[in-house]
Amino acid sequence: MSHDWSHLTKKLSTRLAPSMAKDHPNLPVVKEEGCYYWGLDGKQYLDFTSGIAVTNVGHRHPKIVQAIKDGADQLIHGPIGVIQYESILRLADDLAEILPGDLDCFFFANSGTEAIEGALKLAKFVTKRPYVVSFTGCFHGRTQGSLSVSTSKSKYRKFLQPNGLTYQIPYFNPKDPEFKDLKEEEVERCSVEKLERDFKNLLKHHVSPEEIACIILEPILGEGGYVIPPQSWLRKVREICDRHDILLVFDEVQTGFGRTGEWFAAQTFQVTPDIMAIAKGIASGLPLSATVANHKLMQKWPLGSHGTTFGGNPLACCAALATLEVIKEEKLLENTREVGAYAKRKLLELKEQYEIIGSIRSVGLMIGIEIINPVTKQPDGQAVLRILDLALKEGVLFYLCGNEGEVIRMIPPLSVTKEQVDAGLEMLDHALNTFIKEKVEMKL
Repeated sequence: MSHDWSHLTKKLSTRLAPSMAKDHPNLPVVKEEGCYYWGLDGKQYLDFTSGIAVTNVGHRHPKIVQAIKDGADQLIHGPIGVIQYESILRLADDLAEILPGDLDCFFFANSGTEAIEGALKLAKFVTKRPYVVSFTGCFHGRTQGSLSVSTSKSKYRKFLQPNGLTYQIPYFNPKDPEFKDLKEEEVERCSVEKLERDFKNLLKHHVSPEEIACIILEPILGEGGYVIPPQSWLRKVREICDRHDILLVFDEVQTGFGRTGEWFAAQTFQVTPDIMAIAKGIASGLPLSATVANHKLMQKWPLGSHGTTFGGNPLACCAALATLEVIKEEKLLENTREVGAYAKRKLLELKEQYEIIGSIRSVGLMIGIEIINPVTKQPDGQAVLRILDLALKEGVLFYLCGNEGEVIRMIPPLSVTKEQVDAGLEMLDHALNTFIKEKVEMKL
């Protein structure tokens, strides 16, 4: 393919829907490999986004590329059920080995939001209950069913009237006024007590437990700001579900496949859900996802109650098998824990230099850098956008999240080295320094 396509970018506003093609930073690239993009401008960029937590083993890993090529020599399309093929059967077996608890049965789809749709449908079908409880701040996708439980930003729901069969209760918030001036262990205890109160109020005023099919949440807030709850808080959610025979659903679309330093966040927190939605890092960039449950639960979901044409595509399954092999062979879980801890230490040092850094939120290589107004201490999403632009000029690509876009997402491939972390954070340091100078000059 020709790299001389800069003239086509002028048609971006008319040929591609803005809702698809106007994200930040809209960097034209011609190649990707490992931890890097190469821009149309000829510049090399260090990528700390991994395609939004997708290319966990790095861009275009040779083993993934070869698996796709080999797979294409045999099969390109299923559909599973009409035919059967080896890659999807092997993948189900391999996934069952790494998932927590007894989660061992799969409905394969194409995207994270489809996996969520499957989880919600499964929970409602097997329980014969109509309602779902989710948490304020969580993001689960943009299709109508998943949108009904997504509340990270109101703009995602604007004019779309997602179905009303859902209720929300507050997610853990370390900045809750209730926790002001409390020590960390007191915050943890109070957050668990608050969760219990919030759920009891929900049952008292809105819905009876016998009508709730499932409680769904992200074990770590992703798009909502990389908020990390205490283990005891997640255990309390599990306890509430058990008490009322409610199914617990984990959205591990972003936290899965090594991102937190274990295969899944459920293992990091040692809390096992009844149903799990997985996607993103599963196939290193090919469209693949799965709704996961134990086989006893899944057997209650008969033929015709859910279906797919493209889900579990043979090539995507080949890429997923190779992805799991690479994570194991290259010890990427261990690297995630080691380099993630290293990155956190370096970022805490950076925080000491810049008052605009509010907090560092980190588990493995899922890292959030909160940016605040140093005077008001309030979230500053506008500052984040400018800092990201300046960092890109330096040569490193970050992304953003949070209700006000106030958190810089640092989600590099799990193969990232300490040297690459040093290089990226040095560029971020320069960007922050330039931003501070710009603010000073504006006041003069």
